Amino acid sequence: MPARLDVLTTGYAGDRVASTVVLVRDGDAVIVVDPGMVRHRSQILDPLAGLGVAPEAVTDVVFSHHHPDHTLNAALFPAARFHDHWAVYCGDEWTDRPADGAELAPSVTLKTTPGHTMEDITTLVETASGLVACTHLWWSADGPALDPLAEDQRLLEGSRAAVLDLRPSLIVPGHGAPFDPSAVTPA
Repeated sequence: MPARLDVLTTGYAGDRVASTVVLVRDGDAVIVVDPGMVRHRSQILDPLAGLGVAPEAVTDVVFSHHHPDHTLNAALFPAARFHDHWAVYCGDEWTDRPADGAELAPSVTLKTTPGHTMEDITTLVETASGLVACTHLWWSADGPALDPLAEDQRLLEGSRAAVLDLRPSLIVPGHGAPFDPSAVTPA
């Protein structure tokens, strides 16, 4: 059975910044991706409650990368395991493991996608509507084509191409609304 994905809050970047925060449910796994900066924590907690999910029920949190605008509200989920590019963290346990290919649930895997930072990962979710990529390779549907904060633009472009080669039906960018990739999607 495919996973269910819901956007809890749509992010933005400009004079202010907020991350796009996503909820994924797949069997017993309840996963939040990028619980970072938002104007009020209620922008994460209220939609979560509306979907019938208590913060204590979240089993896993994924950080696309370690910028505070994507991690700041992680403590809202006290029972979760936390996943990044090289480890899983739970309580006082730090378990090393590469993110690439890590399976969080039957329909949820991680993919290493460096470029914005050298530690970026993408969360790949198989849904009833197709593959969804939650990623910071794009800030929004418009790119930007040249990431002004990229640690390695050429590597970022290679990571974009690798994700687009998977033929996702939807991309959930780091700071914008989900979009359908097309021929005009910056690669």
